[in-house]
Amino acid sequence: MQRTIELNNDIAEIPQLSAFIDSFAEEENIDFSLVMGLQLALEEAVVNVMEYAYPKGTVGKVQISASANGDDLEFVISDSGKAFDPTAKAEVDVDLGVEDRPIGGLGIHLVRNIMDSVKYCRKDDKNVLTLHKHK
Repeated sequence: MQRTIELNNDIAEIPQLSAFIDSFAEEENIDFSLVMGLQLALEEAVVNVMEYAYPKGTVGKVQISASANGDDLEFVISDSGKAFDPTAKAEVDVDLGVEDRPIGGLGIHLVRNIMDSVKYCRKDDKNVLTLHKHK
């Protein structure tokens, strides 16, 4: 079964995302520790869309769908903002000191480390980020 939520590009709507993930996790009997990681990964990805996909002052939408097939979980985040492939970003060198590390990139680093796979495509003028996790 697939569940979907659509949010405005306003970080004030993040609590709705959290409630959506909690509800999905409860229905799918997902372990609490895994839910915490899913919350973090999805919030990072969605906040990035909210902050960067649309020009400042422009109202845009971000759609998040969640589905489960046995122990395989899939989350798809899509928006019609400017094209951006977060998976094309180089891995962050976490061994560098904070002062030596460039700003940004930690969000996708977290998502990559929490999820089992992260894939991006541009389809029908939309950014589509697909996240998989085996529970």
